[in-house]
Amino acid sequence: MLKRGDGIIAISNKIWTILMVEGWFGIKCRLGMIYCNDYTKWVLRYDTVTDGIRSLMTLKCNEFTQKPLISVLIPVYNPKPEWLADAIDSVCAQIYPHWQLCIADDASTDSSIRPILERYAKQDSRIRVIFRERNGHISAASNSALELVTGDWVALLDHDDVLPEHALFWVADAINKNTAASLIYSDEDKLDIKGKRIEPYFKCDWNLDLFYSHNMISHLGVYRSDLLRKIGGFRIGFEGSQDYDLVLRCLEIIAPNQIIHIPRVLYHWRAHDQSMAHISDSKPYAIDAGYRALSEHFQRQKINATAEVSDFGRYRVKYNMPDILPLVSLIIPSRNGFQLIRQCIDSILNKTLYDNFEILVVDNGSDDLDTLEYFKSLGGHPKVRVIRDDGPFNFSALNNAAVKKANGEIIGFVNNDIEVISPDWLSEMVSHALRPSIGAVGARLWYPNDTLQHGGVVLGLGGVAGHLHKKLPRGGNGYFSRACATQSLSAVTAACLVIKKSIYEEVGGLNETHLKIAFNDIDFCLRVRAAGYRNIWTPYAELYHHESATRGLEDTPEKKARFNKEADYMKHQWGDDLLTDPAYNPNLTLDKDDFSLAWPPRINYFQHI
Repeated sequence: MLKRGDGIIAISNKIWTILMVEGWFGIKCRLGMIYCNDYTKWVLRYDTVTDGIRSLMTLKCNEFTQKPLISVLIPVYNPKPEWLADAIDSVCAQIYPHWQLCIADDASTDSSIRPILERYAKQDSRIRVIFRERNGHISAASNSALELVTGDWVALLDHDDVLPEHALFWVADAINKNTAASLIYSDEDKLDIKGKRIEPYFKCDWNLDLFYSHNMISHLGVYRSDLLRKIGGFRIGFEGSQDYDLVLRCLEIIAPNQIIHIPRVLYHWRAHDQSMAHISDSKPYAIDAGYRALSEHFQRQKINATAEVSDFGRYRVKYNMPDILPLVSLIIPSRNGFQLIRQCIDSILNKTLYDNFEILVVDNGSDDLDTLEYFKSLGGHPKVRVIRDDGPFNFSALNNAAVKKANGEIIGFVNNDIEVISPDWLSEMVSHALRPSIGAVGARLWYPNDTLQHGGVVLGLGGVAGHLHKKLPRGGNGYFSRACATQSLSAVTAACLVIKKSIYEEVGGLNETHLKIAFNDIDFCLRVRAAGYRNIWTPYAELYHHESATRGLEDTPEKKARFNKEADYMKHQWGDDLLTDPAYNPNLTLDKDDFSLAWPPRINYFQHI
């Protein structure tokens, strides 16, 4: 808050609020403890079920309007006996009582497994076990377990993993709150060899483009039983990525609003030498199966795209371009800065493989002789037009006026301090912009020192909005590889943004009245999202951004006042939307851009049950 210049009164009010709500613990967190990012301490503070909480959950179970029977599937093949017992015990210990455990032993050769399963089946009538005569691998075993299901919902559990005792309670709670739900997933973490909880994956809400990059649903995945039966259960031949294939086929018959994310850790994935939780390439056949599942999904859905295996078991989807490429109008507002604007335009003209584009330079009152001479020299270039506008600097107004003069079907906004890195940057961005459901498309922008400037925008970060993974070194993957995965985001920066001209006009362009300089791209993207489009960030369009090199920083009283006024407008206009970004997670902080833990989370973990 000091860095943002919020003032002593605002800071004092914040401290008082923290003290009243969280006590001295909250103050200590923000004075340094928070930034140790200690997950163990976080779990003790926010994710530990006490006797009182357990009693409240038990009472709430009786108050649910719906009390769905949740069938937990466990395919079993030669697990460590103690880990298998832990998995079964974790189901038996569920606070929510309306469950069924369906176990299929896939002809385990370890003689100790059958007695364990038989003992549990005798102890609790909710446990059903089938012993397969032949080993068929995980898909066949899962289908055998599916045959035992009598519940309305199916939850998937591996034979060496663990559910926390409140897992099915929160699933039942989500079912009661979302009557149209067909697929539910939660956050997850891992158990190390000593049973310590590590590496939490706090996921975003449903994000199709991120899911195409990797199976973000994974654990805990819960499905309507009739949905699984309708798609024919698990497919043989997709072992290792059988649940990825399962979800892809579910997507073909359910709507996005039927996919519900529970932002709580409801699954503990055991990390060991042979586990995908330990290292992603421990099962290369799984990566191949996921690639085939994704490719076949595109074929069935007639999506004109191809999948490729990327680093760390992720996938890259390339959307094919039409035979006749649409004209793209690249709009570059500029004032003076001869070296930068020349570098920008030269890099676009000389490095861009996409050929059908025009450049509209909006000269906003340049008076530098070198710059003026350079603009004059561009007069005869077939791809470049220079438009003079001597009005006061208003980024929104300059771009809105230029769009009216643009000939392209696609509009691209480019800052004058941008420099092309990847020759196919424009092809990549246009390939997304042409997709029917896509609005704004943003690029991966680097500082000249090869640290990340723009990895997508998250609402609420730093007050109104901020860039993810800022200053991440080149080569870094970021939080669960989100710095190198195509994904839907609430907003992207207009420093390099591509969108259909028709969508731009549909939402009314940039707000030149209230947001002349700051946050106009965020507001614009939110209006695009509100119109029903998804905004996309792609790491495969890479450019350098020499940020604020010509207009400078917000470092004068006048600039600060204008910035604060525009920030206030955003807070008034978008309200709670700035604190509930579906592309982020309420367990992650809004104080930093590195996916640190939130102290406290922005959900009441066990309050108001």
